[in-house]
Amino acid sequence: MGPYCTQCGAPTSLDASATAPPSVAPPAEPPVAGGAPAPASLNVTPTVSTKPLPVGPERQSLVRETRWVMVAFLVPVVVSAVVVFSEHASGVADIARFPTYVAGHPLTNMFLGILAYLPVAAVVPLGLYLLARTGQDRHELGLEPPSFTRDVIPGVGLGLAAFGVELILILIVHGLLINDPSLFLSPSIQHIPKYYVIWGLVISAVTAVTEEVMVNGYLITRLAQLGWSPRASLILSLILRTSYHVYYGIGFIFTIPFGFFVTRSFQKHGKLMRPIVTHFLYDAVLITISILTLK
Repeated sequence: MGPYCTQCGAPTSLDASATAPPSVAPPAEPPVAGGAPAPASLNVTPTVSTKPLPVGPERQSLVRETRWVMVAFLVPVVVSAVVVFSEHASGVADIARFPTYVAGHPLTNMFLGILAYLPVAAVVPLGLYLLARTGQDRHELGLEPPSFTRDVIPGVGLGLAAFGVELILILIVHGLLINDPSLFLSPSIQHIPKYYVIWGLVISAVTAVTEEVMVNGYLITRLAQLGWSPRASLILSLILRTSYHVYYGIGFIFTIPFGFFVTRSFQKHGKLMRPIVTHFLYDAVLITISILTLK
């Protein structure tokens, strides 16, 4: 999802923590339905479900594993984002939300677009397998069938909170964007059939599962095992999330509020399904609106 910001307090190495993993509290009970709880203090011990690991060579092995898993996840998506941004900046091509593979065949393009996007999730089984080997199976991670009261309603609350903060950010940078609109890049949306909503739902599901499993389920869990504080883990996760959104230009800052809310939710409750549901609903609603409102 290198060196990281030393001013913000994040360690510059995955092994820059204490020599022994901390004692981690069991997952908290889900909150009462009716909305997402306010984020707790970042200085408290997270309730991410982890099991202490031995020190010494086994710890060093876990550090190396975490680094290489993040490389496998991040390199393809970051390189792709940089290439897309470079093509757009040089005028070679626009950022197309719905790429064309076969001219004049929108239905074929939709299915090919779905197939072309599926490799994004290829690293997810690896991350889940490695977590299960150290005791964090799907039950420990909270990967259970989604509940309306436990996941959907709080997920809507988290999404609305993120959207509200994004609106405030838009107002803050509005003047800057007026003076230089090229600082903000957005995908071009051409006319497509309404049934492309299916494409949007599938892409939203793949994105939600991939990002939340790898950034929250895998990375946050491993960092807690390695002794990172909740604050440092949160900062690193936000840096990694924004790294593969560079093709938005300055617009990458609008991804930060969402990443903050879903990561704090996982840190506080140790349940992965809620961030996944939140992410899916957020993306699916925006993509569906953009498709259905096309002229």
